[in-house]
Amino acid sequence: MKIALINENSQCGKNSLIFETLKKVCEPKGHQVFNYGRFAEDDGYQRSYVQAGLLTGILINSGAADFVITGCGTGMGAMVASNSFPNVFCGFVEEPLDGYLYSQVNAGNAVSLPFNKGFGWGSDVKLRYIFERLFEEAPGGGFPKEWAQAERTNRNILTDVKKVTCRDMKEILKEIDPEFLKGTLEPKGTKEQIYENATDQELVDVIKALVE
Repeated sequence: MKIALINENSQCGKNSLIFETLKKVCEPKGHQVFNYGRFAEDDGYQRSYVQAGLLTGILINSGAADFVITGCGTGMGAMVASNSFPNVFCGFVEEPLDGYLYSQVNAGNAVSLPFNKGFGWGSDVKLRYIFERLFEEAPGGGFPKEWAQAERTNRNILTDVKKVTCRDMKEILKEIDPEFLKGTLEPKGTKEQIYENATDQELVDVIKALVE
């Protein structure tokens, strides 16, 4: 699985800690982990939580990522922004149990964490525990296990509903503010990783036409 990390302005100084923790948990399981920044407070770029949501939508819909870890100061803004886009199912995760239940019950493809609120002493350990529980088992196993089929049915219904309520990502990108899109993709390595890892070439071609 391709797992992407996206940080916005309020916690760019924690990017290295989050990325290294994510790698330590996920790479031994055979997952690939990609860092989309922000990388540091002096990296020369800006990224709002809304841009983190847009980038999440681009990564999921292009196939450049199968799962996205994002967040903001509270985790709420990045979650709301991410869920604005088609095919993105982003949950809010604050504790290790949240990660496990989200994986097993909801089986989504993105999570948003609070990287400022409550991020104090011992948070590096809690972060590791969250990632361990989030990727502990194959998603969708159900909790309790006897509810697995009902939970799977509801996930499928939600997927069908979102197909009705959301437009195609290519059409969204064509109508979104071009400067906002360019700023989202500006940080070093962002476009390059998308182009290299995406599986939807039509969406990649749309992006190139809009930002190159």
